[in-house]
Amino acid sequence: MHKGINQYQQVGAADAPFADRHRLIEMLMDGGMDRLAQARGAVIRGDRPAKIKFIGKAFDIIGGLRGGLDLDKGGDIARNLDELYDYMQRRLVSANARDDVTVLDEVSTLLGEIREAWKEIPKEVRLNPEAAARSVNSET
Repeated sequence: MHKGINQYQQVGAADAPFADRHRLIEMLMDGGMDRLAQARGAVIRGDRPAKIKFIGKAFDIIGGLRGGLDLDKGGDIARNLDELYDYMQRRLVSANARDDVTVLDEVSTLLGEIREAWKEIPKEVRLNPEAAARSVNSET
């Protein structure tokens, strides 16, 4: 998670060290969405240095999200997110090479959908994810 904190500090969130884990991940997703929008604008303007910078920052943020996954404890959800984050990073490489805003929009949509699902996690699960996981596992 420290990697995620460091990544978000690089994109300008001074309060990241004081955020809880759930909020930190939300902030990373917000930062990723912002960088994708900035990259899109740079492509449209033909500003190659800015495009490279912002796609690189979005790539790194998604890498930070991916690096924060616990594949052992997270089960299928973590593995699916890992694959999705990997796909998103590969698409960003393609968008960078082709100056393709439709690919940036695709990644932005995917990240936005993950973010919205993340925001819907109930507060009691956010505060005690281990208990929630035990509850889910006992029901299956």
